[in-house]
Amino acid sequence: MSDPIVLVSPAMAVPSRFYRPLVAAFEDVGWQARALGRRGFEPDTPVASRSADWSYGDEIADLADAVSAARREDPERPVLLMGHSLGAQLAIGLQSSADPGRTADGLVLVGASVPHHRYYPYGGLPMLAFASAIPVLARVLGHLPKPAFGAPGAATLMREWAHFVRTGEPPFDASSKVSTPTFVVHLQADAYAVSAANKRFIELFCEPSAVTRWVYTQDATPDGGTTDHVQWVRHPSVVVDRVVRWWGDAADRR
Repeated sequence: MSDPIVLVSPAMAVPSRFYRPLVAAFEDVGWQARALGRRGFEPDTPVASRSADWSYGDEIADLADAVSAARREDPERPVLLMGHSLGAQLAIGLQSSADPGRTADGLVLVGASVPHHRYYPYGGLPMLAFASAIPVLARVLGHLPKPAFGAPGAATLMREWAHFVRTGEPPFDASSKVSTPTFVVHLQADAYAVSAANKRFIELFCEPSAVTRWVYTQDATPDGGTTDHVQWVRHPSVVVDRVVRWWGDAADRR
């Protein structure tokens, strides 16, 4: 079987160019990879405003289009969808709801979480306060302005995310658990996708037999590396090597 192509779905408010080191690391091991755009944060997309709004569903549809395009380019090549943070949520939303021809052959999820405030220290009270303010700000201003987390954020998507934080209920169909081979990377120093929120993500969305969970510890990082929620991308070789190993093992089991 051909080596896969990796489609990277970015974190909230993170542009595709940030993932250049990750794309390069995959190419160094002979795989193809590309970072997908995040609406509102790419040079060719409008910034969120009262007249430019979108939802989780719109972002999931973008992922489905990207997977379909990769399959048209090379129907024999497997497609791995690598979701980071918000991108992990969108990847699960895609696998749960899209037609099989528009879903991936495998998932790699980094910094994935159910961001319900109760999974965070001290009851996640700062998160809860922020999530409670988002609907008001979005209604009054038509978007979530800087310097708020995720800003400039689309009103609908940020309201949906805030509802997820307040209730733990995902803003997409999760009635069927994902059985796609899935590699979950939990970052040891991740203050956003803490261990309890990461484990709840797996429990809520994934068939247990489909999941391999790996904790990326700080002592395993290369020189200059980190297991921070975002900055791990700057030195991604250890993660890439583990993904390659996991995919080979998964292929042997199929």
